[in-house]
Amino acid sequence: MTDAVEGKPWRSLSDGLGGRNNSLGIIRLVLASAVIFSHAFPLGGWGEDPMVAISKGQENLGGIAVLGFFAISGYLITKSGARTDIMQFMWHRFLRIFPAFWVVLLVAAGVVGPIIWLVGGGELAGYAHRGAGGPVGYLLSNWNLSIWQYGIFDIFATTTPYGETVGTGVFNGSLWTLSYEWICYLIIGVLVLGGVLVRARILVPILTALFFVLQVASVVNPAAPGMINPFFADHYRISLPLIFLFGACLAVYSKKIPLDDRLGILSGAVFLFSLFFGGLGVIGYPAIAYFVLWGAARLPASFRKIGATNDFSYGIYVYGFLVEQVLAYFGVYRLGYLPFALLALVITVGCAWLSWHLIEKPALSLKDKGPGRGIRHWWGRGVGFFRRNKQEALDGAS
Repeated sequence: MTDAVEGKPWRSLSDGLGGRNNSLGIIRLVLASAVIFSHAFPLGGWGEDPMVAISKGQENLGGIAVLGFFAISGYLITKSGARTDIMQFMWHRFLRIFPAFWVVLLVAAGVVGPIIWLVGGGELAGYAHRGAGGPVGYLLSNWNLSIWQYGIFDIFATTTPYGETVGTGVFNGSLWTLSYEWICYLIIGVLVLGGVLVRARILVPILTALFFVLQVASVVNPAAPGMINPFFADHYRISLPLIFLFGACLAVYSKKIPLDDRLGILSGAVFLFSLFFGGLGVIGYPAIAYFVLWGAARLPASFRKIGATNDFSYGIYVYGFLVEQVLAYFGVYRLGYLPFALLALVITVGCAWLSWHLIEKPALSLKDKGPGRGIRHWWGRGVGFFRRNKQEALDGAS
């Protein structure tokens, strides 16, 4: 083990990832960009992401990137939960997810949709439809992170390679993971409410073990978890919380888990083995979790400033699919895979820049306002208000 800290013979994961002195920013940017390159295959008409065949049908490149995102999120969100009460925690999570999500829905329904509709020869009055399948329905069906309406009318259904493949129009196929991310936040929120992250950390690995058992059961028999509880009939309600919880385990024991290059290399090797030969969802998940966090701590210091102050990764993730669909509509895919994917990445980064500076960063500036002040603050305000009113009543009676 390397780089002893303050007389310790070894460094912990917490030592390597403390504060902003890490490369989590650039790793998240790489993961978000990987989703764009993965989606470029089906959206540009080149078929399935080759990683599906390479991994023997286990996962595409975008899916692997999502696993990395969830592992990192599990670590960071759990760390945040250990420092906040439930009111602060849920307020912070709301500010990080919902404002930018609502805006990307509005951009799709209020900007992209009308433009494509008009270019296709439609009239604006016909676009502003309040019924099912229209822009209003798109907003009302999707506002709470659960994506029930992927398209608006038949836009993109017959005018893009992906629309022709799936037989319907899809505006933003990346947003579906956000509801699962929110489920993971709620899991940590319950642990915050019960004081588990501070006083009963052992419950985190126990909970992770329960999800691991469900994951193994789903590998043996995909229908088994749904027989236990219909909630788990959706496999993603098992697999994504599981990788998130592996990150959470690393967070609650980060001061005791060594930051060891040998473990980092081994975890990377186990991940690649599981990807190429099978077992990704069993042995690959814990390996991914340690590998991405180890990488964030061990990458050269020159990488640490990238994405540390301005985090464009969320914006890249939520705008990438939409941008690629628009480019496909205008025939940019005819230039070839690489020009299509690179142009999509450049435009998406621009959208992410705007999202961060106009929506996400201003929203996050409110994290210490209102509910962000915490239960103790508002309890004190309530008690003080009650006491003042009681005293005024007594003074009035006398």
